[in-house]
Amino acid sequence: MWSNEYTAVSPLPARAIWDALKALHEGRLTYEGSDTFVLHGPFAKGTRVSVTPVGQDTFESTIVDLVDNVTYADETSFGDTKLLFRHTLVPVEGGTQVTHRLEISGPSAAEVGPELGPQISGD
Repeated sequence: MWSNEYTAVSPLPARAIWDALKALHEGRLTYEGSDTFVLHGPFAKGTRVSVTPVGQDTFESTIVDLVDNVTYADETSFGDTKLLFRHTLVPVEGGTQVTHRLEISGPSAAEVGPELGPQISGD
């Protein structure tokens, strides 16, 4: 397995960040350079999500973990390689700690991760 994690503290409350994260994944919020998301059901565990990165083909993900105002995770499979994206919100003094984690697993994770992982998770 290969993983990469970014953490920052926002002055916003967790609820405000969660609302933006939810709106983005529901396709209601877009911004220049953002992926386009289309939900195939409710914003809930088990729902499929079509994701179209700018200038790339659409791929399918599945929401595998979701706790309102706390965590959102989706998983994408490309053959025997799996990408797990997780966003975690933790209230801290003065705001919210936001962590974005990417885990790449499968037989080629050690090769694919260092090359592809930073490109994917860097945004």
